[in-house]
Amino acid sequence: MLRRLALATAIAFGSVIAAPVLAQGATATAAAAQAPVQVVQGIADQLASAIEGHRDELKKNQEKLISVIDEAFLPHFDVDYASILVLGQHARETTPEQRERFAHAFYNSITHRYAEGLLNYTRGRVKVLPFNGDLNDKRTVVRTQVVLDDGKLVSVDYAFRKSRNGDWKAYDVIIEGISYVTNYRNQVDAEIRKAGIEKLITNLETQGSKALETMDKDSKSAS
Repeated sequence: MLRRLALATAIAFGSVIAAPVLAQGATATAAAAQAPVQVVQGIADQLASAIEGHRDELKKNQEKLISVIDEAFLPHFDVDYASILVLGQHARETTPEQRERFAHAFYNSITHRYAEGLLNYTRGRVKVLPFNGDLNDKRTVVRTQVVLDDGKLVSVDYAFRKSRNGDWKAYDVIIEGISYVTNYRNQVDAEIRKAGIEKLITNLETQGSKALETMDKDSKSAS
């Protein structure tokens, strides 16, 4: 099932756990002016434009593929908040330097894990549903449907929060009712209790997506 949902995961969550936001200047200003539904539609359109006609090239050059993902996601993602949510209660036990390392390593691990699935993305795969939220609120959800290869629709919800600057940033993706922040928080919690936060960060930094696969297997075997 995860393979079939790799497209949805890459579009939203790769997310959705973040590294330092690199966008500045005009890009940051444009992001601030967008409503959540426009952010989601913009990401979908940007990914389609970047991938169409370049699949063979990107398949051979994963680093370039990762840069495509970064350019689409990072300006619209709440880095600090998402990483703190995943760390959960352990965030209080970490130093600022550890939190920064964790966010960077975890983001890189997830993008590398799901990058290949993104190559199957084509324009029109994501259907953004009409937005009925109140933009005066501090939090809101954008609902979409992702069309899989077999034509089935997968419900994908994007959780947004308004920053102090007034712009909307995504911090979680909920696929078929399953929050990836919650899912990975449970796995991270188990890993920290078993080996400690420093060991977890080191594993993510050195093993990347393999560390996530190990956590995932351990979680399934324990349940």
